[in-house]
Amino acid sequence: QVQLVESGGGLVQPGGSLRLSCAASRSISLFNMGWYRQAPGKERALVASITLFGNTYYADSVKDRFTISRDNLENTVYLEMGSLKPEDTAVYICNAASTSSTYWGQGTQVTVSS
Repeated sequence: QVQLVESGGGLVQPGGSLRLSCAASRSISLFNMGWYRQAPGKERALVASITLFGNTYYADSVKDRFTISRDNLENTVYLEMGSLKPEDTAVYICNAASTSSTYWGQGTQVTVSS
């Protein structure tokens, strides 16, 4: 069992930056990690992911603005968000996935507004 706890969300102005963290209760070295987001009235969607070996994926809507990274020694995955837009407003949720299990965090709210 892996517990995931997100932090770093908050209110930010358009064009601003924010760094989200996802801390895991145990080693994540054998997990693919990802960040999802869910806005009001919309389905949960994958924002970015990073594999065991550091390969990354980004949704087209955040490419060149967001960066996902992982620190296996700290059991933590990060999402650096820049050039934020109002449409980035959502609950951001951390995910850990192995071949046999999937775990979700509780989510952290990101609101982009002037």
